[in-house]
Amino acid sequence: MQEKKKVGVPENKSNPTTLHSLKTENFTIEIDGKQTGLYTLKNDNGVEITFTDYGQHLVALYLPDKNGNFEDVVLGFDTIDAYINGGGAYMGSVIGRYGNRIAEGKFTLDGTEYTLAQNNNGNHLHGGIKGFHAVVWDANQLSNSEIEFERTSPDMEEGYPGNLKVKVTYTLSDENELNIKYTATTDKTTVLNLTHHSFFNLEGEGNGTVDNHEMRINADAFTPVDAGLIPTGEIKKVAGTPFDFRQMKSIARDIESGDEQLLFAKGYDHNFVLNQGPTDENGLVLAAEVVAPKSGRTLQVYTNEPAIQFYGGNFLNGKDIGKSGKPYPFRGAFCLETQHYPDSPNQPGFPSTVLEPGEVYSSVCMYKFGLIE
Repeated sequence: MQEKKKVGVPENKSNPTTLHSLKTENFTIEIDGKQTGLYTLKNDNGVEITFTDYGQHLVALYLPDKNGNFEDVVLGFDTIDAYINGGGAYMGSVIGRYGNRIAEGKFTLDGTEYTLAQNNNGNHLHGGIKGFHAVVWDANQLSNSEIEFERTSPDMEEGYPGNLKVKVTYTLSDENELNIKYTATTDKTTVLNLTHHSFFNLEGEGNGTVDNHEMRINADAFTPVDAGLIPTGEIKKVAGTPFDFRQMKSIARDIESGDEQLLFAKGYDHNFVLNQGPTDENGLVLAAEVVAPKSGRTLQVYTNEPAIQFYGGNFLNGKDIGKSGKPYPFRGAFCLETQHYPDSPNQPGFPSTVLEPGEVYSSVCMYKFGLIE
């Protein structure tokens, strides 16, 4: 059995340099008795991804454009303090125990009502005040291209029942695929909905809005929300609405249509119900595709989850200054978060997010990066 140890940015003898200019000392502090650090993955194509073990934040992701120029395509910051005390608490992080919203921060399991933090307009968002995004994980760098993060979330952490053992593995392939695999077990009946929250701008972080990005989402339906962005319980067809992304269209094309759903969220921040096919050789559904016309960069998202949240950066406001010194403007990024539906513990008509003792939670998200052919 391989000995587990924490390591810093791995040495790559053929290319010991990194594309990022992040300073290790800006990410090396002690939180709750644990030391933090930076970890970098690389592949043979020069793609480079850097994480911190604080919240598993994906801090930088360098991809080539159509001319071979590498650029960082995720929003993020150059100090760990900015993630802790700034506006980027969720940027690039793992989200848990429950991605997205739970109405009024309450749910009932086996006759017991559980109360969570109401940290989003009276509702519970992204696991609470000190969710998985805000704790230090045990990191084990398996190779230059693979890293795993582990921790046990203790019973009643942020109000959730069960001692939950979680492992998240990130693997960067030479096909420019970032595979994210989540596994978890519990000793008490609980709910679980893990996801990843990178803010992408395929033209480069801080390089304007994502309005001109072309997007396709493989979904015939979505789950409408109320003014608090809690699902109403309806599963609505996208046909004839601004939520019809079944064919490629620019993110901005219908965004100012005046649709009530878009007004509630200041744009797109909605859960799309994925179609069950087509699937790849691993049984994963192609959930979404994005193209950045200027740079030529592309993104495909594959998953075994039943849904994906498309968030269009509607709460960015230009106040956050990123790694390159540029402000992050309104709609300056998008997120594609593979998931179960929001508020599922309170919605009996939605796919269940209950995890029982003896079961193994298993979720996969793959981000495949490429170029326009």
